[in-house]
Amino acid sequence: MIAAPRPPEQIENDLRRAEKLEWQTIFWVMISVGAMSAAMGGSQAFKTAWIEDVLSLLAPIFFLLSRHVEEKGETSVFPYGFQRAGTLAFFLSASALCAIGAFLLYEGLQSLVTMKHPTIGSKTIFGHQVWMGWIMIGVLLFSIIPPVILGRAKRKIAKRLHDEVLFVDADTNAADWQTGVASIAGIVGIACGWWWADALMASVISLSILKDGWTALKGSTIHLLDGLPRAVDSGQPDPAVQELISRLEDEYPAYRAQVRATGRYLRARLEPRDKPHLDRETAKRLMSEKSWRLIELARGMRSETDK
Repeated sequence: MIAAPRPPEQIENDLRRAEKLEWQTIFWVMISVGAMSAAMGGSQAFKTAWIEDVLSLLAPIFFLLSRHVEEKGETSVFPYGFQRAGTLAFFLSASALCAIGAFLLYEGLQSLVTMKHPTIGSKTIFGHQVWMGWIMIGVLLFSIIPPVILGRAKRKIAKRLHDEVLFVDADTNAADWQTGVASIAGIVGIACGWWWADALMASVISLSILKDGWTALKGSTIHLLDGLPRAVDSGQPDPAVQELISRLEDEYPAYRAQVRATGRYLRARLEPRDKPHLDRETAKRLMSEKSWRLIELARGMRSETDK
């Protein structure tokens, strides 16, 4: 087995810091989910916010799993190593967000169309009747504070690491206050007798989930299809990659540079401009059966220090 590449010390420190932040996120989200489960009432917006909190566990779990897998070296079965584990985790978390966001949007719109009137009951606490809406609002206020703080910390690290899963997780955490405010507005709407406010806020929250999921799904699909690597904070072609391609083609004018993302790493290759693919005769000589499948034969270039 060939060992996985070791990043610089600063990047390793960022990775360790990111892992700690993800464990902290899981801890706080589980507390929030538990508290919201205990306070669950008849609010559709509150239920949607609870589901979003449960979904926010996916990204940190996928990040930690991909970190464990990507450190494994190259094997005979996986000759390119496991650096793309992060891209797979990115795709899975994005797919889950899209699916759940679409389902929650359907539920919210259905409540609006059928004019479902939500009700929130009361509970006796220390001998006093307390409207559960106040408890739900208090739980929501508590639940949005830790993720916002953690999300800001993760966002800075995600840019340095160029880690899409961590960046999507940071965006989700940082936007939790919007979900909390929308849920609170829905609960207050119920108190004011506006039956439609709760379902409307639930639909707004689900649209936010769906938007985040769709954006992440497009980015992860580009990486899985070996598209030009994108910047994590904009979804546009990464300027650093475009600069790398320009420098490679300036240094080797007879070749065309190709760069693809392998997790947070990059793989670049140079392809002759006059013969972009392996000729059929060479492919037949190397692979007599199904030679049409062999379209590339790349050879690693020796560095000056190796000569």
